[in-house]
Amino acid sequence: MDFLGSVVFLCLFSIAFCHESMEMDLDPDLLPRPLVIEFSESRLKNLTDDIVMQCTSWRVAVEANNLGPWKTIPHECADYVKDYMLGRSYNVDLEKVSKESENYAKSLELGGDGMDAWVFDIDETLISNLPYYSDHGYGLEVFNNVQFDKWIHEGVAPAIKPSFKLYEEVLRLGYKIILLTGRNEDKRNVTVTNLTHAGYQKWDKLILRGENDHEKSASVFKSEKRKEITEEGFRIVGNSGDQWSDLAGTTTASRSFKLSNPMYHIP
Repeated sequence: MDFLGSVVFLCLFSIAFCHESMEMDLDPDLLPRPLVIEFSESRLKNLTDDIVMQCTSWRVAVEANNLGPWKTIPHECADYVKDYMLGRSYNVDLEKVSKESENYAKSLELGGDGMDAWVFDIDETLISNLPYYSDHGYGLEVFNNVQFDKWIHEGVAPAIKPSFKLYEEVLRLGYKIILLTGRNEDKRNVTVTNLTHAGYQKWDKLILRGENDHEKSASVFKSEKRKEITEEGFRIVGNSGDQWSDLAGTTTASRSFKLSNPMYHIP
């Protein structure tokens, strides 16, 4: 090997050695490094495509009010409903309803007499009982009044964030807020406490079931109460609820907005 060749060899060897030493001393926590993103596995991984399709069809039928009265979710859809309620899809659906409701509320010109009203249901509309249903199969178990009442009396149901945003906007726009719930009158105090702790600080009316309302279906009860509201002179411009029985019947709102709820059905 001639002198020039030796020099070139020694230079290449030195560069290679230095590069190796730098790699050994490099802090592995320093960038740039390969970016590895780990996606959480869906809880639906063990479900067949056919079951997912059937459960999706069932949920759409629930939201479209195309099913007859049902007491529990289909057994084979337990993981599907759980995945939906805990995943991004449920919140996206709620955000969509909230945004459309807000756009509608903003599009109207109020009468100026303080009698334009927006009616809100409470459970699964303003506050969420998902912590309760997570312990009861997300609707897989037959509804138990005693157990659910114990949960209500804890008064810790959290606000549904998209609904809270709508509530604040409706309040800001000057609508009267009327809360119409299927809860019994003996739960008024705990309901007020829960709503307040969840951030709902102001409303104009809170209507619960009285002694003469216990045997009425939700649809009949809420229709009657809406009629009484209009007889007081209020115009029910909007109505938000998670059940069709919150929205349908008689004396309906100018426009109603259905929030998603595949966990239970109230006729």
